[in-house]
Amino acid sequence: MKIGLAAYRFANKDTKFNISQMEKALQESHGKVDLLCFGETFLQGFDSLCWDFQTDKNMAISCDSAVMQKLCELTLRYQTDLLFGYVERDGDALYSSCAVIAQGKLIHNYRRISKNWKEYSRTDSHYCEGTVTDEFLYHGKRIMIALCGDLWLFPERFKTEDLLIWPVYVNFELDEWKIYEQEYADQALLACPKTLMINSITDDPVSHGNAFYFHNGKVEQKLGYDREAVLIVEV
Repeated sequence: MKIGLAAYRFANKDTKFNISQMEKALQESHGKVDLLCFGETFLQGFDSLCWDFQTDKNMAISCDSAVMQKLCELTLRYQTDLLFGYVERDGDALYSSCAVIAQGKLIHNYRRISKNWKEYSRTDSHYCEGTVTDEFLYHGKRIMIALCGDLWLFPERFKTEDLLIWPVYVNFELDEWKIYEQEYADQALLACPKTLMINSITDDPVSHGNAFYFHNGKVEQKLGYDREAVLIVEV
């Protein structure tokens, strides 16, 4: 099985542009990977919310929305499955979630369990965290998803033998990444010997992106910073 990690640029509050980025990556990866993965909250952009529910509910999407259906259709068009972070609306609740679409169907939806995705001093009960961490089966592999801070606060809840996929949004400076690369590899090993981490590129604030394959606590593969590309990992 081949998995592509797309370290692509997103624009905050511009879902249309971000979907075009996803389609661009699908075009470039067509026939090369089974599953194409994007970073945390890639669909709307990590800083897409203003913490007023009446406004933010219109930025979020539901699992049965037209936007989700469009993404389902893209997996059929390009014969490539998708994994991506997004702001989810379920009734009057908002979540930082991660969807997996395979062959035109939503097969898994994970909701971040740690609260640092939001300005929690400004938010109310509409802004929620998930409670469930579970594996899904894909091409015979048991796969777990963690979103960014989840793995720093609750590594024991993401233990799995086969594969962990870790979409993040982190805007460290380049000199800081020289230190943090190994720290992230070490943290990933607390949950799984094989971890794929995807970080997106943004301009405001600046995030340098990158994608990594951590194996037994070591950086096995990576893309490079400030480079819009897809890292292909065979697992």
